[in-house]
Amino acid sequence: MPDKKEKESQVVVINDVEYKVDDLTEQQVMLVNHVADLDRKLASSQFNLDQLQGGREFFMKKLELELEEDEEVATVESD
Repeated sequence: MPDKKEKESQVVVINDVEYKVDDLTEQQVMLVNHVADLDRKLASSQFNLDQLQGGREFFMKKLELELEEDEEVATVESD
């Protein structure tokens, strides 16, 4: 069974350079964690934005179809 000391250190890549987390200062680890958390939040926000935009497009298309149907009914009634 591997010893904890033999366990591989976690590595982060910043600007194409690998850093062992164990070699970073407490401040640097905190900053890495902030950046990682913000990356997750940005990805989540982008996902939400994509959903919102898709939903808006869906409802706009439905509205356009409804308006077209009203125009067709009005045209038939005026004939």
